[in-house]
Parts: sequence; structure tokens; C-alpha cells
Amino acid sequence: QVQLVESGGDLVQAGGSLRLSCAASRSIFNINAMGWYRQTPGKRRELVAAITGGGSTNYADSVKGRFTISRDNAKNTVYLQMNNLKPEDTGVYYCNAGNNIDHLRNRRVLRSWGQGTQVTVSS
Repeated sequence: QVQLVESGGDLVQAGGSLRLSCAASRSIFNINAMGWYRQTPGKRRELVAAITGGGSTNYADSVKGRFTISRDNAKNTVYLQMNNLKPEDTGVYYCNAGNNIDHLRNRRVLRSWGQGTQVTVSS
């Protein structure tokens, strides 16, 4: 089973940028959909960005125009570029895999959840 490890979280000021990485232990070429989730205290883990094997992307309304998801199959890595960060973007970010974006949206994921990476945006 492929393992996914998130990294890149940090403390940044509002308006700043971060790039998160999700490194897979083996090839992600055959994984149909990959997604980034955000979890904040008291709230359900929500899908903020997803990408299919063909490169189609989908974003939560709250991050459209600010976040960009990409995948590098050669490096077995999925990225989340986050620009113009806002305090409400604060949370623990996780990545996971799914058969399609609808499955990701409903948290029907294919892998156990990892440790995530903490993003804190100060105002």
C-alpha cells in the first residue's frame, strides 16, 4: 500500500505563500485522483483541492484563485501551492488518494490518513 507523507506547512503572515508537498512511497501514476484536505478544530475534514490523473482539477470555493494543485508523476509527488493566504486557511493539511474526485469529496479515500502538515496564518 502506498504511503503518503505531507510536508511544507509553516507559520506565515496573511498574504503570504506556502507550497505543500505530498510524497508517495511509490508510483502514483495509476492513482486516478489525489486531493488535499484541510481540518480545523471542531470541523470536518474538507477537500480543498483535487487533481485527476489526466490533470483535471477541482477546488473548494474558499480557495479558488488562490490555491493550485499539481502532480509530478515522475517524482511521485503532489503539490499544493497556496498564495494570498488568509487566517481562515489555518489548519492541518492532509493528502490522500481516491478513485475519482467525487470519492475524495465524500472522504472515500484509498489510504490511511497520515500525520498531515500544520499551516498557521497570522493576521
